[in-house]
Amino acid sequence: MGASHPRSEQHQYHELMAKTGFSLEQIKNLHIRFQHLSGNEETIRRKHLSSIPALANNPIKKEIIEAFFDKRNQHENETGSFEEIGFEQFLMVMSHFRPPTLRTKDEEREALRKEKLHFLFNMHDTDSDGIITLEEYRKVVEELLSKSGNIGQEAARAIADAAMLEVASTNAPDMGPDDFYEGITFEHFEQMLQNLELESRMHIRFLDVKTTTMHCGKATM
Repeated sequence: MGASHPRSEQHQYHELMAKTGFSLEQIKNLHIRFQHLSGNEETIRRKHLSSIPALANNPIKKEIIEAFFDKRNQHENETGSFEEIGFEQFLMVMSHFRPPTLRTKDEEREALRKEKLHFLFNMHDTDSDGIITLEEYRKVVEELLSKSGNIGQEAARAIADAAMLEVASTNAPDMGPDDFYEGITFEHFEQMLQNLELESRMHIRFLDVKTTTMHCGKATM
């Protein structure tokens, strides 16, 4: 990074500040972490995130990694995924975990919450069709349970099936026994999590950068 930066790089940093809401020092700290992950290369791939020790036993490790390469998480209307991402794309994903500050206005706070909800929704909506199907929902629940080490695969699937049916009955209470439940829309997803406090609790620890307490200054590696 160096003690000084060319004018173009400084301009790029200020553009990233406007896009992400991170401060200049926070962006510099995250760039240090990006370089550490990539081995000082300009891009990172899935294998770089797969090597993070704190992710090794995470039951939704695959979903977390895929979220970084999901084009929907770039604050644009594209779908699909990248094979590799640069620092700006990495930073755009990290911005979903930025907590509000004391100066954040109510409308900005609500916008931040909706961004986080979209991020979580995208993690479950693996085929990018705008709906979390019951099979997608069941798969995530099953993975969370089966990899906890306290429950077997068959029992995990049975509990996941029950959770799947509960979601269907809650979101479509008038559904008949022969009706087909298409899946969870974003609106349903938002209702399901309406009482969950996401603004400060949704943050990333596995990168060794706690976005809830990320201070200006030297990054902790």
